Amino acid sequence: MALLQLTRTTSENPDFRSLVQLLDQDLAERDGAEHAFYAQFNKIAALNHAVVAYLNGTPVGCGAFKEFTAELVEIKRMFVQPAHRGQGVAQAVLAELERWAHELGYASGVLETGKKQPEAIRLYQKSGYSLIPNYGQYVGVDNSVCMQKALGR
Repeated sequence: MALLQLTRTTSENPDFRSLVQLLDQDLAERDGAEHAFYAQFNKIAALNHAVVAYLNGTPVGCGAFKEFTAELVEIKRMFVQPAHRGQGVAQAVLAELERWAHELGYASGVLETGKKQPEAIRLYQKSGYSLIPNYGQYVGVDNSVCMQKALGR
């Protein structure tokens, strides 16, 4: 039986950084010419709330959040290594991020994903996120899909 361990950390964590590099490679392939636009909003220099998922001690997935407003966090940098997808890792990471944000007093989580990431859209919908109008830098960006969920439910 595989043991999944979730660790709360920051973007300084070397395992988080390694997973984010893999995420960026995956997104560069999926987004093609649009990748540079998205990359500017995905810096991880100062994320104080990151989660790394370890399967039998090996880092296999990650995610993070940052404050968006006093009431909202933005879920960022969700990734699971391809060999470990479909095993509940992303759902576990997302649930842990939501728990952590709720503990800190945030009411909702927002996020942006892309139309070229249908598995991410399914994960978020299955986890209770609803489509919202594109926000911030994503307004008018056709490939962007923005979602929101009330935390603590």
